[in-house]
This record gives sequence, C-alpha cells and structure tokens, in this order.
Amino acid sequence: MDVDLTPKLPKNVFGGDGGSYQAWCPDDLGMLKRGNIGAAKLGLQKNGLALPRYSDSAKVAYVLQGNGVAGVVLPEKDEKVIGIRKGDAIALPFGAVTWWYNKEDTELIVLFLGDTSKGHKAGSFTDFYLTGTNGIFTGFSTEFVSRAWDVDESTVKALVGSQSGKGIVKLDGSIKLPEPKKEDRDRLVYNCEEAPLDVDIKNGGRVVVLNTKNLPLVAEIGLGADLVKLDGGAMCSPGFSCDSALQVTYIVSGSGRVQVVGVDGKRVLETTVKAGQLFIVPRFFVVSKICDPDGMSWFSIITTPEPGVHPLGWKDVGVEGTVAGGAGGLFQGVVGG
Repeated sequence: MDVDLTPKLPKNVFGGDGGSYQAWCPDDLGMLKRGNIGAAKLGLQKNGLALPRYSDSAKVAYVLQGNGVAGVVLPEKDEKVIGIRKGDAIALPFGAVTWWYNKEDTELIVLFLGDTSKGHKAGSFTDFYLTGTNGIFTGFSTEFVSRAWDVDESTVKALVGSQSGKGIVKLDGSIKLPEPKKEDRDRLVYNCEEAPLDVDIKNGGRVVVLNTKNLPLVAEIGLGADLVKLDGGAMCSPGFSCDSALQVTYIVSGSGRVQVVGVDGKRVLETTVKAGQLFIVPRFFVVSKICDPDGMSWFSIITTPEPGVHPLGWKDVGVEGTVAGGAGGLFQGVVGG
C-alpha cells in the first residue's frame, strides 16, 4: 500500500470569537479518502454557538472536553435538547440537524468521525447550514423565501441580511436557549466515561465499547466505537479487524508508540503518537500500541456496528498477563507495564 499512514493533526477551517472548526484533510491523510472516512473537531468558547446544520454523512460525535448543550432533530422526529459532557458519544444518522452551545468557562470540544461514502467528497464532511452568512436561505431569491416563510419580501431582506457569522457565533450571555431535558438523552447518548467497563485489566487498561446494544442508533450509521485507556507502559497487543473494517483512532490523551504491519510482513508504520492526532489502520493490517509512562487513551470508530478484532499469538510469545479477546475482540490484549 502506497498511502502514507502517518498520524496527523487537524487544520483550521473557520472560526472566530465563538470558537473554531477543524478538520483532517484527505490530501494530508490519504486513508481518509481511500476509506471514505471523515474526521473533524468543533471547539466552542463560552457562549459560543455552532449554528444549526445537517451533514451529508452519518457520524459519531464524541465529547472530548467540557460541558454544553446540543439540539438534535432526527428525521421525522421532534427536537431533543440534551445536556452533554465529557465522555458522551452521540450517534448522528443521515438527515440529523444539530446545533451545539457552550455556556461554561471551559472550552467545549467535540470530535466527529463518520462515513463519507455517500457524501459529496470522499474523506470530508460537507455541512449545510440553516442560518448564518452561508445559510441555505441566503442562496434563494427573496421571492422564494417570502413564499416559503409566508412573510413579505422586505421582512425577508431584513431577516436574511441580519445573519452574522459563518458556522459559529458568540451569543450575548443574556440570550436564553432551550433548556436540556434529562429524558432526551435516552437512546441518543452513551457516556463512555461513566459506562460499565467491558474490559478491566489491573495495571493494564480499561475499555468501553459502543455498539447496538447500548446505543441502538449506531446500527443506522453503520459504525461501532470504543474508548480505550492504557496505564503507563501497558501494551495493546497485535491484532487485526477480522470483518474487513477500518480502525480510525483519535488519541485523546497521553502518548505512545505504534507499529502497523501489512502485506508480506512489511512494517508500514512505526511512530510515536500523541494527544490530538488521528490515524487509520487499513483493512486486515495488524496494529499494536505501547504507551509511555504517563499512559494513553484513545477513541476509535470501527466501520461496522458490530466489530470483531482477531488477536494474534500471545500464548506463542509467552507474555504473562496478556488478555486475549475481551469486548467482542475489540480490545486486542493488554500487558501490564
């Protein structure tokens, strides 16, 4: 395979006082285009609002930092307004309209990973904004908008012309948005930081798996996910996706070493990964990680809602403390440091 697998950081796409939107570019990370994977990150400052939008791709949103509020309108459903916090995973199928708001001092950071196979651009999300300077109604004539909204054309000009900001705006602190409802989180959100552990290895690591059992909506987006935390010096033993799925990994915290082996036993990647980087392991390639003394955690999506990872050869190499399988095979094995 001639695609560069080197882990990459995202690039700024747009932003301002309210926050920023970053994305990984398929020209820099070729596996995005080859695997039809999109990856982006939203950061909102206090009172920052990510304006309502829908996307051309199904995706998983994962809250990396902070607390906030999100509005989610699923196709043919009423709007759900949910309080979100670190560790929340939200499945967003095609057609979902979302907005995101941060009312806290701590920056709210949300990671988006998803499938672009039906999108406009392989390896990139395309968002369609309902409001703002690039909102869809700025493209229609005043006559069309007037008839759609049932208002006169002078009102249309005032409303559309008063739009400010591209994608993200900063609100006045006095503006009140809909309050979240606790019950709206049901079946829409799964908190990976608070969930029961699927794997727990003393002095090794812990794993929480996101699948159709704990978040049924992942069946609609066709993606599974997991949150893995390794203790200092621990190892995630070599393994590969046995169901032809890609493994897309975002390093949440810490650092460590990664090796990936491909066809004919050729090592195609050997590098150090650190927080904020993303890398993708091709189908059937074997990956292993050893974290640094301070430990390492990562959030991954697997391009199937019920993934399976096949572990390789712990008994053959005689390593004590290795645990094979676990969590439906997602956790390939841990060796304590």
